[in-house]
Amino acid sequence: MGSRFDGQTVVVTGAASGIGAVIARHFADAGANLVVSDIEEGRLGAVADEIAASGARRPVVKAGDLSREDVAGSVIKSAVDNFGALDILVNNAGGGIIKPFLDHTPDTLRTTIDRNLWTALWCTWHAVKVMKARGYGRIVNIGADSVRNGLWDHAAYNAAKGGVHAMATGLAREFARDGITVNVVAPCIVETPQVKQITLKAPKALQRFVDVVPMGRPAEMDEVASMVCYLASKEASFVTGQVISVNGGSTML
Repeated sequence: MGSRFDGQTVVVTGAASGIGAVIARHFADAGANLVVSDIEEGRLGAVADEIAASGARRPVVKAGDLSREDVAGSVIKSAVDNFGALDILVNNAGGGIIKPFLDHTPDTLRTTIDRNLWTALWCTWHAVKVMKARGYGRIVNIGADSVRNGLWDHAAYNAAKGGVHAMATGLAREFARDGITVNVVAPCIVETPQVKQITLKAPKALQRFVDVVPMGRPAEMDEVASMVCYLASKEASFVTGQVISVNGGSTML
């Protein structure tokens, strides 16, 4: 076990699977006190059990719909109640409903915004209060490289993730002198379990999203998690208000 985050308390949202679960494991391996949250309680508990089985401290599990202000508030409160502080918030909860814009319904549009923007907004609103009082904090949002390069079928998703990007820049300036940094990690297509399943069923369905990546492959989940951990670390103390792409070159500069 490493010691990079020993004694620090970390909240990771959307941690029941995929990128969020990998991010949680990275922090656990580095010694953090973890609170993990997701709407999928069963899978979230399984991730916590796997982390404990690896020899790390078992995360505190807080399941619920983070697009609700009261649920988001209870997750942040849980970090303080269990560990006395909150040092790092990773806003990973999300999930796109990727389809042509005119195929969306009012419900799918609302769900896309709720999952990706309101989850991050409410968790951050509660977290910043705690961090400001302590004079220290790291907030890392998971954004999307598609906001920059405009992928097919991503208009609604980009509306939500674009808000996540923009929120970070405003917060970074507002709280820069409170010891709080706010950044975004923006991946391209990532080799998640969901992407693997789609690829097995329909090999050509996602190829156009891979084709825009100069390296010719999706990102690995560990590659995304590593950037999150850097931005959450004390080493990144002078990095704030940035959208950093982990994208194999699909956008540059």
